[in-house]
Amino acid sequence: MATGGVTTGSARALSGEKGGDMRIGLVGLGRMGANMRERLRRADIEVTGYDRNPEVSDVASLTELVQSLPAGERIIWVMVPAGAVTHAVIEELSGLLSAGDLVIDGGNSYYGDDRTHADSLAAKDVHYLDVGVSGGVWGLENGYGLMVGGDAADVERAMPVFDALRPEGPRDEGFVHAGKVGAGHYAKMVHNGIEYGLMQAYAEGYELLEAKDIVEDVAGTVKAWQRGTVVRSWLLELLVKALEEDQDFHEIEGWVADSGEGRWTVDEAIDAAVPLPVITAALFARFQSRQDTSPAMKAVAALRQQFGGHAVKSAGGEVAGGTPAGVRSEG
Repeated sequence: MATGGVTTGSARALSGEKGGDMRIGLVGLGRMGANMRERLRRADIEVTGYDRNPEVSDVASLTELVQSLPAGERIIWVMVPAGAVTHAVIEELSGLLSAGDLVIDGGNSYYGDDRTHADSLAAKDVHYLDVGVSGGVWGLENGYGLMVGGDAADVERAMPVFDALRPEGPRDEGFVHAGKVGAGHYAKMVHNGIEYGLMQAYAEGYELLEAKDIVEDVAGTVKAWQRGTVVRSWLLELLVKALEEDQDFHEIEGWVADSGEGRWTVDEAIDAAVPLPVITAALFARFQSRQDTSPAMKAVAALRQQFGGHAVKSAGGEVAGGTPAGVRSEG
């Protein structure tokens, strides 16, 4: 594969259309960003990626990335950690891009920051979209759920990129133009709040099964729920996978971090006077997990490692695994 190019002879098998002459720059090549680069290249979209790690980067600097694309037509997808890192990248891009270029923030940014980013770029007539991305480390093969905020014309312009990244099937089952700037990240924030509650419910059910000695095959019981039941889901499949890899979760502690979206979701609920007892309790359960060992929280820790590659704490107390610097991941 040539640096910054596409896989020779690759076909757009996943989205139904060819990428054609579409070109894009991608900033941030951690586990998720690198997988997105590969998925785009499989769709015949030319991708030039930049990362601070020279071993994975296609170019030596952000300046070189920008200069490799035609002025006024550039699409730059930013896939770096939310907060200060994202702010710094967008600020640097604002000094390098030209009128008509488009910046897409696909990280887990706080939705309130999107208007600030959009306004700062608009001062130079650079366009902006925010995209909530779900799919974790499995997105390369399965596709990514995409929630987009911004102007409809900008969304349409970037649609070949979105079509390449989303799952196979009807567009509206893996992609949504959710609304104005900030809507994509707001939708992803709520999505992740729901994710907190779902994981906590599965984990508590697992613990209750473990607590009753008449249930002799807990892992088998959970696995049996995968077909025909009303609680079947991809998260349940990942819980089964985690149990098959480490039955009874002997290798990890029930220590669970949170990546921010759950807190933001609860804050928004307070501001809007919307009751979120399940999501709030799931967030507080994560806080509790850092104080006491719990079978349920072991299950949550295992689930986060399964779908997002998040770090877990071993039985010996060491934190292991997790995504490397520069990776955007959910949960």
